[in-house]
Amino acid sequence: MNHATLEPQTANAKWTPESCEAWVPTQDGEATLAAVIAASGLPAEKCNAYKANLGGGFGRRGAFQDYTTQAVNIAKQMPGTPIKLIWTREEDMTQGRYHPVMMCKMTASLDDKKNITGLNMRLSGQSILAAVRPAVVAANKGKDPVVFQGLDPDGEHGITYSFDNLMIDNAMRNTHVPPGFWRGVNVNQNAIFLETFMDEMAEAAGMDAVEFRRKHMEKYPRAVAVLNAVADGIGWTKPAKPGVFRGLAQMRSFGSYVAAACELSVTNGNEVKIHRIVAATDPGYVVNPAQVARQVSGSFVYGLSALFEEEITIEKGAVVQKNFDTFNSIRLSQMPKVETIIIQGGGKDWGGVGEPTIAVAAPAVLNAIYRATGKRLRTVPLKNSGIKLV
Repeated sequence: MNHATLEPQTANAKWTPESCEAWVPTQDGEATLAAVIAASGLPAEKCNAYKANLGGGFGRRGAFQDYTTQAVNIAKQMPGTPIKLIWTREEDMTQGRYHPVMMCKMTASLDDKKNITGLNMRLSGQSILAAVRPAVVAANKGKDPVVFQGLDPDGEHGITYSFDNLMIDNAMRNTHVPPGFWRGVNVNQNAIFLETFMDEMAEAAGMDAVEFRRKHMEKYPRAVAVLNAVADGIGWTKPAKPGVFRGLAQMRSFGSYVAAACELSVTNGNEVKIHRIVAATDPGYVVNPAQVARQVSGSFVYGLSALFEEEITIEKGAVVQKNFDTFNSIRLSQMPKVETIIIQGGGKDWGGVGEPTIAVAAPAVLNAIYRATGKRLRTVPLKNSGIKLV
């Protein structure tokens, strides 16, 4: 998936033999300055980088400063002349740093008390850090720690379930397609893997999906709190309207606890209408509740677009999708209302808001689609399975 920022990559630069300045919409001022220094051929004390407001970043305008480098290189050819570089949409779409392709094989065992006694997750796919910060992978003896977001033993991306036996491993498979930090990063796919499988295990155990989760979440009260909040908000224990089906998911990422529940219906076997989304987030503390609600709603635009529509494909070594006519996002008419529940669980850390809830959008919807159709959809985007969001 591409970042698909509304504003294509852009930078302004002015170079002289004595100094180099650049004005750049960037998520990483240090990386921008480093790119200016490297491209200018001048010492650091003669270079400056000024951070400008950006028309969308989502990870694309972070460590990857190819557009800054290009602007400075052009400016060097016209000393003393300010240069404004704006990529075309086609350049932006085909020269991105894309969300890595990933897959997962999962197996589990349950005892006669409906407890998970063992869970194995085998992840396989690209490593972002191998492309961006190979020294981190080398320091971890070939392991990319970011691959395990949402599945870590503890910390800001710690798993919120307790299993007697748990093994998670990764078969790194890097391709020629350059990966990057796409909004939400690796917790996006890990939430799909784990939360859809939790529903499958609950069904195998003959238990309600919420009760089954709670059974394995006793050590994580804040995670239980957001799960309970969305279950109550969607009316989980009450019958839904005829033809309406529910699904939910929960996760911890970027230091926050998040959960989502949805109601949807499916007509003609493939037309999905999402009626409601209830989302709960606990980042520890909240200063501006309205901004949190906007970030959460925007996260579902991102998550649902990726689930139903968005993909980058490669043909003869090149990106096929070049503009928004072929890299499609969901429209206003398709977007359900997002009812945001904010919980301030406290603690010593402040969690994120802009990235965590993206991850629970897809598994909540996938779990509801299963209840509506009896089909487990395991490949995204869903348009490739003939599924339409209406």
